[in-house]
Amino acid sequence: MEKRKVQFDLTVYKIEDELSPEEAELLAQAVTARKRAYAPYSDFNVGAAVLLDNGTIVLGNNQENASYPSGLCAERVAIFSAGANYPYERIKMIAVSAASKNYKVTEPAGPCGNCRQAMAEYEQKQKKPIQILMRGESGPIYKCESINDLLPLAFNNSFLSDS
Repeated sequence: MEKRKVQFDLTVYKIEDELSPEEAELLAQAVTARKRAYAPYSDFNVGAAVLLDNGTIVLGNNQENASYPSGLCAERVAIFSAGANYPYERIKMIAVSAASKNYKVTEPAGPCGNCRQAMAEYEQKQKKPIQILMRGESGPIYKCESINDLLPLAFNNSFLSDS
């Protein structure tokens, strides 16, 4: 038997002033998107902002539905919108902001498994890492250099072919 350790470096910013202007703007756009989320059932609002290589920012937020599985997370709304509207542009970075109407979110909320898988698909497709910024309403800001940090053993199209 062989035992392996999977680990990654996580950058933790204590205040927004530590971010680059580009990162700060993207996070501010995620907050704007978060404030427009449709989350009447969970009262947990999430906003995402995707930065494309051409400088375009695409927003998304969670969209809930009374039939719970029918809703969609902010990250996938933003990524799928970017893919549909800018199919030839690479995704450079995504910022995610989460807040609750019932309590203060002071830690970053990481993307769910479905969102991680969607991000992994786009990262593989473009053959370039997607940086991820995450923050709650306040508190630290986490930055990962690639979705592979959050989903190191992702399923991808290499499993669908024997070549």
